[in-house]
Amino acid sequence: MKQYRVNEIFYSLQGEGVHTGLPAVFVRFSGCNKRCGFCDTDFAAFTLMSAADIVAAVMHYPSDTVILTGGEPALQIDDALVVALHDAGRRIHVETNGSLPLPSGIDWVTCSPKDRDIRLLHADEVKVVFTGDDPQWAAELFDGAVLSLQPMSCLNTAATVDYIKSHPWWRLSLQTHKLIDIP
Repeated sequence: MKQYRVNEIFYSLQGEGVHTGLPAVFVRFSGCNKRCGFCDTDFAAFTLMSAADIVAAVMHYPSDTVILTGGEPALQIDDALVVALHDAGRRIHVETNGSLPLPSGIDWVTCSPKDRDIRLLHADEVKVVFTGDDPQWAAELFDGAVLSLQPMSCLNTAATVDYIKSHPWWRLSLQTHKLIDIP
């Protein structure tokens, strides 16, 4: 039976992107194939869990939305986990850097690309952390995706707003969970 390296499972509100404010169960996977300076995930800590273990933990919470995040969830998630979560009546969102393909059946895909090495074929939302570099290349990745631009840890919010005002096809995504201290 496959074991997944799970950093943590917790219940909260989605703090960023299109679904800001949505109650969801977060399954944070350990490990990533990128090393971004602004990342806030502990890659070393994990508990080995089966798909059944993950579903059992998720079922303790009332939300029908599960957000698979990381690290990079595409390093671990597979069809078996997607099927198990769907069979439990859960809607699956994933937050990925897009460098690896995803299993089919995911209900909402948010791609937060860190570079141009993209292997993902579909995304519903492209969410870019604005570092000051022009993110326009990311806007061209997935036709029809919602384009969200996020300040880097709220350090460059004014520059992000200015960029969006000049490029109105982007929308602002704030890390509201950090701004209003949602655990």
